[in-house]
Amino acid sequence: MVVSLVLTKTNQYLASPVLGVINRWLRWFIIAGGMAEISWYFGWLGRPYEILFVVYFIVWFWLDSIYRWLTIQAVSLSPLPLFPRFTSNQTGDEWPVQRRFLTLRESLRSSGFSYLQSARAEVATSYFLRLSIYQDATGSTRLQVAFLPQPDGCLSVCFQFSTRLVDGTLMVTDNHYLPFAGFYPEKWDLRRKPNTRSFVRLLKLHRLRIEQSAQGSVAWSSDPIDDLNKQQSELEHLNTDMGFLLPRAEHDEYGRISYEGRFRVWKEMLSLNYFGHPARYD
Repeated sequence: MVVSLVLTKTNQYLASPVLGVINRWLRWFIIAGGMAEISWYFGWLGRPYEILFVVYFIVWFWLDSIYRWLTIQAVSLSPLPLFPRFTSNQTGDEWPVQRRFLTLRESLRSSGFSYLQSARAEVATSYFLRLSIYQDATGSTRLQVAFLPQPDGCLSVCFQFSTRLVDGTLMVTDNHYLPFAGFYPEKWDLRRKPNTRSFVRLLKLHRLRIEQSAQGSVAWSSDPIDDLNKQQSELEHLNTDMGFLLPRAEHDEYGRISYEGRFRVWKEMLSLNYFGHPARYD
């Protein structure tokens, strides 16, 4: 329990998905072991400790699954935008004034990325998702730096590299750890690495993927925010067509996410929370 508390306190500053996965498994064993010990000591169920541990281990998984399912259902019924639209951010508040973020900004510059634009989307009242958009020296790779507020007030940062290839493929490499579980266009070649928190390592992976594709890249010419909103619209239409989202006429009665979509999100949350990687749907 002490180790779990230390990890929780440490992760309030680091916001590391890896530490989060370790701490969730640790809490799972603490709760199952603690309840099994109490039940065995007081003789509540009259079973050996090992059997009680397995029972409470399964019960905790069941309770956690119910909680996640109710959370997904609440999001589906809420007015929170699933594919928010971005506008230009002129407030200058996208980069937090903390040493680790200022060091990161210097790393972007030293890697050849130059600042293009700032964007933000209001996902709730006075709650904004903020992005800083950069582009490399060749103009072929764009970088989105997203700052995600955590419930405890800490900020985590995620990266997304996007490069258009000659054959029309959009190659995307990111380290987002929030569940999506929806469908992507056929021309998207997406690889998600939520446990790779280093900007430098993620950039190397993206460039290696471009080299292995044996395709040349095309320089970006569109406005960053226009292109971002176009992608959001494309994703929303595709996921409606594929059945992940329900038609707008059914939103008031059934919510926005279909039951199949909710199951996919639940599976994605479970995989990310306890295994640190997105779920597979092949």
